[in-house]
Amino acid sequence: MRDTSGRLLRLLSLLQMRREWGGGELADRLDVTVRTVRRDVDKLRELGYPVDATRGVAGGYRLGAGAELPPLLLDDEEAVAVAVGLRTATSGAVEGIEESSLRALAKLEQVLPRHLRRRVSALQTYTVALPRSGPTVDHELLSALAAAARDSERLRFAYSTYEGDSTRRLVEPCRLVHASGRWYLVAWDVERDDWRTFRVDRIDGTPMRDRRFPPREPPAEDIAAYVQDNVVRARGRKEARVVLRIPLAEARQRVPQLVGSLSEVDERSCLLTMSADWFGDLAIYVASMRCEFDVLGPPEFTAEVERLAGAFGAAAQRARDGGGSGSAGRRGPKRSRRPTAAAGESSP
Repeated sequence: MRDTSGRLLRLLSLLQMRREWGGGELADRLDVTVRTVRRDVDKLRELGYPVDATRGVAGGYRLGAGAELPPLLLDDEEAVAVAVGLRTATSGAVEGIEESSLRALAKLEQVLPRHLRRRVSALQTYTVALPRSGPTVDHELLSALAAAARDSERLRFAYSTYEGDSTRRLVEPCRLVHASGRWYLVAWDVERDDWRTFRVDRIDGTPMRDRRFPPREPPAEDIAAYVQDNVVRARGRKEARVVLRIPLAEARQRVPQLVGSLSEVDERSCLLTMSADWFGDLAIYVASMRCEFDVLGPPEFTAEVERLAGAFGAAAQRARDGGGSGSAGRRGPKRSRRPTAAAGESSP
């Protein structure tokens, strides 16, 4: 009986790992006959697990959707990953799932083996998350967008643009992308006849479902990179390019995902392309990276770098000369400075 119960658990675990299994594959994995697999599948059905079967040469078994969620079998690493994910969800960028995440986490911790409970407890005790200050999105909105993309259904919604204008959009949703704490919807804009990237937190109200559409090929093979490029360009009309004298891998650690796009020049340098409303912002940002860099252009950006360099250089020179701002900068000739009093002595 114990061997049968253990085999049923292993069979259930296999069915949860993959969408569909052939009967022969399951028999090989469990080291039993195909006939035994059929009997074990029947026992799982008696226990309430909806296991679907297809007949024929290409037939197999699939764990279907039932009226209730069956128990999940997780290995050690999966259990820790789920626990950490649930803890993170309690303070994440998605509204409305904090309480349910805590309930699910409590249930999971109750059944974790002692050695896993210690690992999860250590992660929770010695890990502190900074409070979120950015925009959040409702979990029901995310679910609605994902379902519409899955079912190839058009959506109508009100949307606030970067400039703050309110617009109405009819789109064919394709993918959801999470980057730098924000959610983005990649969709075909029907009225503009082109691909668009939408900030999900700027969608106002509940989208209305429209008729179905034939699925399109995504605008790029790497959707995450596509969103990154679009966000960078949308942040401003002024684009600047610099070569950073550090390897690409190091630059990716320093430059946030949605600040600019990076590409390798050689083993020791990379190209950074950024956009903003003011070239000064870009110049100050590049200078703050504390690495050597070469300005490629445009000329307006080069001029702004030169102007800021002169302003900072002049301010540093005044500081070295003992000058300053306001009344301090308008003092008369410098007087000879008295020796500094030693520790323990009183100054005049």
